[in-house]
Amino acid sequence: MEKFIVEVSARHIHVTKEQLAILYGEGHELTPKKALSQPGQFVCEEKLTLVGPRGELKVSILGPERKEGQVELSLTDARTLGVEAIIRESGFIEGTNGIKVVGPCGEVELEKGVIAAKRHIHMTPADAEKYGVENGQIVNVKVETEDRSLVFGDTVVRVRDDFALAMHIDTDEGNAAGIKGSAMGEIVK
Repeated sequence: MEKFIVEVSARHIHVTKEQLAILYGEGHELTPKKALSQPGQFVCEEKLTLVGPRGELKVSILGPERKEGQVELSLTDARTLGVEAIIRESGFIEGTNGIKVVGPCGEVELEKGVIAAKRHIHMTPADAEKYGVENGQIVNVKVETEDRSLVFGDTVVRVRDDFALAMHIDTDEGNAAGIKGSAMGEIVK
């Protein structure tokens, strides 16, 4: 089976236009720093501080703005902050915990949205057909690295026209496989 890129997604936050106005000031626009593999998405120059019961972490904002705020952490990051990050697909934040977010001009108390993103593969419908999978299907992905190759189970396939083929894992998962930046993976039965 053909391989695809596996990228490590570091801790980050997605904000709404209203949250950005509170955190960075009315009328502030996000400043793109680097384009991401998913079309139209980017890492911003702007950073925010997450404040939990046990500590603080600085995180980058990913743009563009979204309809709801969301924080994506590794489970290690969540423990450092003293919050519980429930493993969820991005965008599925009902029933998750919140956190205090501090910016240079103000702060926001998110009532929900702290997650550890479920490992996933972004695919177009054509990619899904080529790999013989469908949206929402759970697959196993083998990643070969020097001395730490492993198979990631419980990987959800996410299919949409505006996606680009790439698997995303968090820093804990990347470290477990010895991935430095990115690696190649393949779906295995």
